[in-house]
Amino acid sequence: MRHAISQSHEPLRLGDIEITRIGLGTNRLRDMDENVAFIRAAVGAGVRMIDTAHLYTGGDSEKAIGRSLSPAPRGVVIATKGGYGDAGHGKPEVLRKEIEQSLASLRTECITLYYLHRVDPETPIEVSLGTIKEYVDRGAIQHVGISKVDVRLIERARKIVPIAAVQNEYNLAKRSHEDVVDYCAGENIIFVPYFPLHAEPGRALREAAKNHGATAQQVMLAWLLKRSPTMLPIPGTLSLEHLRENLGALSIELSDAEFDDIAAD
Repeated sequence: MRHAISQSHEPLRLGDIEITRIGLGTNRLRDMDENVAFIRAAVGAGVRMIDTAHLYTGGDSEKAIGRSLSPAPRGVVIATKGGYGDAGHGKPEVLRKEIEQSLASLRTECITLYYLHRVDPETPIEVSLGTIKEYVDRGAIQHVGISKVDVRLIERARKIVPIAAVQNEYNLAKRSHEDVVDYCAGENIIFVPYFPLHAEPGRALREAAKNHGATAQQVMLAWLLKRSPTMLPIPGTLSLEHLRENLGALSIELSDAEFDDIAAD
């Protein structure tokens, strides 16, 4: 097992924005007053990356975030996605409609980070990203990301528009995208692992948690942060207590031995 590339938990940069290296996933967020208050409290607690998508909770997630953070506070990145579903969702006319809906729901004139949620099997990635680039050129999207991709697709994508972030499933139990993690680190592209906590803690992880006075989930996040200097996990929660616990992982520095033992367990 390779050693971690970096021990630094310093913030990442997206353009001129510094982002704390643990964000918030919102795929269960509904447009309710208590959730609006939660999103505001999350920003108050230090979250600087809030991840949503056009399809999350039937559009409610974007609407709740729009109610919470309009205008978005300076230094807070709201990332959303479009083009997910049955074949055909990456077509220009579908993406344009979803982007317009996201702009309206988020109550913004410019989306800071917009992902192509999935590569459409019926539409070349170049065509889908060309549509997103239209919005970049008109100032309605600032940065572009792609999701569930391999290195070959990332390289194709970068010929159309600069790629600022890649979002793939990655956690201790599922590490099939090691080459993508390393590619993103080498190219200074933010790697956003979804389902970062979908793993069962092994003996080594439980031992590390005990040694650091931390929870198993905090150590899982600390392992991800150590794995790559451009890693930015987005664990989902609707609990302010859990969110603060997740942010606590930023203070945990695993040794190389702990990192390797956890990976091998």
